[in-house]
Amino acid sequence: MENKDDETKKSQVVEARARNISHNVRCTECGSQSIEDSQADIAILLRKLIRDEIQSGKSDKEIYKKLEEEYGETVLYAPKFDLQTAALWLSPLLVAGAAAGVWGYKKHRQKTNVHIMALNLVRGVPLTPKEKETMLDLLIPPPQGLTPSSLWSRWRGR
Repeated sequence: MENKDDETKKSQVVEARARNISHNVRCTECGSQSIEDSQADIAILLRKLIRDEIQSGKSDKEIYKKLEEEYGETVLYAPKFDLQTAALWLSPLLVAGAAAGVWGYKKHRQKTNVHIMALNLVRGVPLTPKEKETMLDLLIPPPQGLTPSSLWSRWRGR
């Protein structure tokens, strides 16, 4: 009785490991499905191969390595991080950094332009209509009724 329970537990462990590995391996025929979800012939063969490898005592890493060697790096859903994939993994950070740099430069440039306009006013250089509008926007305070603190106070009911 106990021997039968051990065999049942062992087969459950093998099945759980096989399913876990199968969910992380891409079907080479379907492309968008894991071999666990696919019913293609190659997926069925790969599932059998994985179960055979587990029963022969191989670790998950060894099985992944064997699949990668036989079918290429694209068979795994999680590609390794190396120099070839670094640009792909880091591109969102590079784009965000570039956007932040452009935004910061524009803000700096806007402040610099205001200082130049103020110096030009002191020197007596006439301003363009756009420069006049910018200076008026900066120098005229906002109306008292529309400040964020007054809107907040009205909303809270004070």
